[in-house]
Amino acid sequence: MTDQELPLYHLTERPASTTPHPPLIILLHGYGSNEQDLFDLAPFFGGDLLTLSLRAPLVLEPGAFAWFEIGFTRDGIAVDTRQAERSCVMLIDFIERAIVAYAADPARVVLIGFSQGATMAALVGLARPDLVRGTAILSGIVPTTILSTAPEPSSLEGRSFFVAHGIQDAVVAIAHGRATNALLTSMPIALTYQEYPIDHTIGQEELRDLIAWLGGVLRTA
Repeated sequence: MTDQELPLYHLTERPASTTPHPPLIILLHGYGSNEQDLFDLAPFFGGDLLTLSLRAPLVLEPGAFAWFEIGFTRDGIAVDTRQAERSCVMLIDFIERAIVAYAADPARVVLIGFSQGATMAALVGLARPDLVRGTAILSGIVPTTILSTAPEPSSLEGRSFFVAHGIQDAVVAIAHGRATNALLTSMPIALTYQEYPIDHTIGQEELRDLIAWLGGVLRTA
């Protein structure tokens, strides 16, 4: 299998060294963005990691993609749950095949998603904790709006989650971050939750905390 045969288009940052079976970091962009959006984060994570930045499957317009369609209503953000579920299945398939295609370490797979990509990271991390060691949920919609069934608690033991949200976020309200925190607090996972005085973006302090969390996840894997 080659990387060209994987089901989602992606950009690749390969390890600087020839260390066999490197950790695999997968970046998931937000609604209306593309695989370039988070790719600039890759150099900050360290030279011995394999980083893949994925393009979502739904085309909104040239250069703009999505994991699922959304709408803004008087009751909040409306989600096309069927599309989200299909994208979740596609992501799981991608991860399984990417581990083989890139000879990555299956015990050190980390998902990092922003906005809609954060929601997808949460869905995959909860649906297949056997496949994902760490999940970073940055400014995402609370996954209970999509999850049809709760994960088996015992399957989540040893998994690590990083949840971060801007207090001034006018796109995805801070209530979503707090609801995600409340949801994950009840699960047997290692949880880091942070709020920042920023809007719908990834700030410098958040990036430092994310890098520190990632280092801890990979050290304990």
